[in-house]
Amino acid sequence: MTDSSLLTIEALVRRFRDRSLSPVEATAAAYARIDRLEPELNAFVHLPRDEAMAAARAAERRWAEGRPQGPLDGVPVTLKDQCLVTGWPSRRGSKTSSPTDVTLEDAPLVGRLRAAGAVFLGKTTTPENGWKGLSDSPLTGLTRNPWHLERQAGGSSGGAASSVAAGIGAAAVGSDGAGSIRIPASFCGVVGLKPTFGRVAMHPMAGNAPFIHFGPMARSVGDTARLFAAMTGPDPRDPFALPDLPHEPFDGGVAGLKIAVSTTLGFARARPDVAAAVEEAARVLEAGGAIVEAVDPAIGDPRQAELTLWASGVARGVLTMSAEKRALMDPDLVRMAAFAETIRAVDLKAAEVERLAVAQSLGRFLDRYDLLLSPATGITAFPVDRQLADPETETWWLDWAAFTFPFNMSGQPAASFPWGEDVAGLPIGVHLAAARFRDATVLRAARVLEEAKPVPLPPLAR
Repeated sequence: MTDSSLLTIEALVRRFRDRSLSPVEATAAAYARIDRLEPELNAFVHLPRDEAMAAARAAERRWAEGRPQGPLDGVPVTLKDQCLVTGWPSRRGSKTSSPTDVTLEDAPLVGRLRAAGAVFLGKTTTPENGWKGLSDSPLTGLTRNPWHLERQAGGSSGGAASSVAAGIGAAAVGSDGAGSIRIPASFCGVVGLKPTFGRVAMHPMAGNAPFIHFGPMARSVGDTARLFAAMTGPDPRDPFALPDLPHEPFDGGVAGLKIAVSTTLGFARARPDVAAAVEEAARVLEAGGAIVEAVDPAIGDPRQAELTLWASGVARGVLTMSAEKRALMDPDLVRMAAFAETIRAVDLKAAEVERLAVAQSLGRFLDRYDLLLSPATGITAFPVDRQLADPETETWWLDWAAFTFPFNMSGQPAASFPWGEDVAGLPIGVHLAAARFRDATVLRAARVLEEAKPVPLPPLAR
C-alpha cells in the first residue's frame, strides 16, 4: 500500500471523502517521516506536533460529518519560517531572535490556508533573514539535500524544498526574492512556482519588498497549482496586492504556444549537461505542438544592479543591530551589509532604473512569446562545505544564481521543474517564465513536461 505521505493532495482529499484514510492518519504518517528523516535533513525550526494533531482531529470530524472546511481540509503542509503564524515564533535563522517572541497574527497566506483546512506541520529552515540561496544559519545549522546528504539543499526556502522532496507534507510554502523558491526546487528536484508579484499578499513587508514573492512548492504540478489557488488574494496589509484573479486550468497543453528557449539569458552560464536538459525539454514542448525558437531576451547583464539592490535591502536587518548582536550573525551576511554601506544613493537609483529596464524588456519579450524556457540554475547542488559553487571565480551567491533573479526584477511568474539528473544522480531544474498574470501558462508547460517525465523521488523518500 502507498505510504500516505507520498499521496497527492487530490488523492488525500479523495480518500478523506471515502473514509479510507483520515487526516489524523495522514498527519501522524507525516510526523513519523519527520521523526525518521529530520535528524539527517535538519529541515525544520519549529514542530508544533500537538497543535497539528488537534487540527487533524478537527478535520477528521468535519469529513465524518460530510462538511469539509475547504479544498485542503486535513492536508498536511509546511510553512517557511518567514510566514507569520499566530502563537508561533518567527526565528528567521537568527540567534538575535527569541523563541518566546511569538507572532500575534497570521500572515495573509497563512490565514487563507487555515481557512482552506490545511494542517500546518511546522516551520521550515531558512538562512538568516532569508538572505542567500543556501539554507544554513547560525541558529539552525545546515539543511541537507535528500538526494545526497553532502550536497546543498539550496535556499532560502531550502527547508521547504528538502522536506517536501523527502515526502514530508503534501506541499510547502516558500518565499522568493531572487530565486529562493526556484533554486532549492532545482537542487532538490521538486516543482517550485514564484507567482506573479502581488498575487499572494505579503505581510510583513520585507526590506526587499518589491522583489519578494511567496509561492508553492510540491512534488507534482497539480499539488503546486492547488496550493497556489488556496494562497492567493488581496489583503489590506499589502499595498502591492492584486485583486482576486481567476485560476485558469493548468492542463490545457502547449499546442500553438510560442516558446523562446535560452540557455544563457544572454549573460549567464550553464553547464553543458544543464543546457542539454533545457534543449531536451524544448523538444518535448515542441512535440506537444508548441512553436519553439532559440532566442535570448535583451536584458544585458543585470548582475551588478541586482547585487546593489539586494545588498541594500538585506543590510537594514544587520545595521540596525547592536555590535553584540551582529557578532551572533552569519559573517557573510554581515559582510554583505558592510558592502552595502559603500553604495552611494546615486548607485542605488541607477540600479533601480536598470531594474525597471529589465522588467520592461522582459515584459516586451514575453508579449511576443508565451513562454521563456531556460535553466533554473546553471549548476546542480554543490557540496555542503562551501558557500560558492566556484570559489575561484565567484564572490557572492548571486554569481552562481543568475538565472532566477531577473524574474523577481520583472515580477513575472516563473517556475522550476525537475528535468533529469546529472552524472552524480542530482536533479537538474529547467525554468519556465511567462508574462505577468499568466501563471497558468507556466503550470501548463510544466504539466506537459511532467507527463513526459514525472517528478522523481530522492532515494531518502522511497
